[in-house]
Amino acid sequence: MYARRLCSFDTVARQCCRGPRLAQRRWAQVHDVRFLVTHQQSNAVTEKYREKLQEKAKQQGLQSVDELKAVYKNRDQKQKEAAAASNSPFPPPPPPPTPLESSSRNAMSSPAKTSTPAGLKTLSSYLDLDKTSSLAPKEIEYIWRLRHASSPTSLCAVLPSSTYTRLQNTARKHPQFILPLPREGDSGAEIHFLQWSFPAPDTATVVFTHLAEYKLRGEYSQPHTTITMHLELMNDKDLVLMQGQVVEGRGVNAEEAKWLVLCLQKFYGAEEGDVASRRRLLEMFSQGDQAFQIEELLKEAEKII
Repeated sequence: MYARRLCSFDTVARQCCRGPRLAQRRWAQVHDVRFLVTHQQSNAVTEKYREKLQEKAKQQGLQSVDELKAVYKNRDQKQKEAAAASNSPFPPPPPPPTPLESSSRNAMSSPAKTSTPAGLKTLSSYLDLDKTSSLAPKEIEYIWRLRHASSPTSLCAVLPSSTYTRLQNTARKHPQFILPLPREGDSGAEIHFLQWSFPAPDTATVVFTHLAEYKLRGEYSQPHTTITMHLELMNDKDLVLMQGQVVEGRGVNAEEAKWLVLCLQKFYGAEEGDVASRRRLLEMFSQGDQAFQIEELLKEAEKII
């Protein structure tokens, strides 16, 4: 009984000592003092200089002080953007070119389609075309052969336009081929690789390379013979002038190079006789046909002799 009263007294004592609870004011508002101070100062400055601001606005053709503030705010924003761009480590992009600038730039950067590649000798490098135009075809042929007669490593020929047309039409379809070069004795024949190209509208070239070297070095192989066909007189004089050069010390002399050029003409410009069999060899080689046989190529070359 005594213990129960003691417990009740202790409970009442603790409740009396706690004191009254303070009610929480949930409707209280929080104000940003910085906002109040700065805006109050700004408003005070505006009211102080309102007359001068209105006069400034009228001078600039504005109706109110608020319009003047908007103008200066836009100006300040542009200045900030310009300052940020100047401090950027990356340069600003260039403005887009005008049509005149872009057309002139393209004209300077892209060469004309009819321009002659650097290092390529045209017919004007050998003959005076203005004077040649007044000569007869026979006279032109004589001058051309005489022009190359003094060099032991030089090749020279004059082709009718019809012959060159057949050569070109076949070369467009089969720009690469191989030809045999017979050797004296029992050494058989040596195989050479040829490749056509058309570097300029009035020029066609053919390069001859040892097939073994071409297999070893590919496009970096060194040709031993180069022939060039000039077409400048093809329409007016019905002539195509050909000249070539044999590089000394690369295993082929001028007479052997002439044989290769003769084989070239027989395979690419054939018009009768064994046309079908030679064209078939060209097609098989261009297509990489496994049925292509060197022995058959040798048989066709023997018919040329």
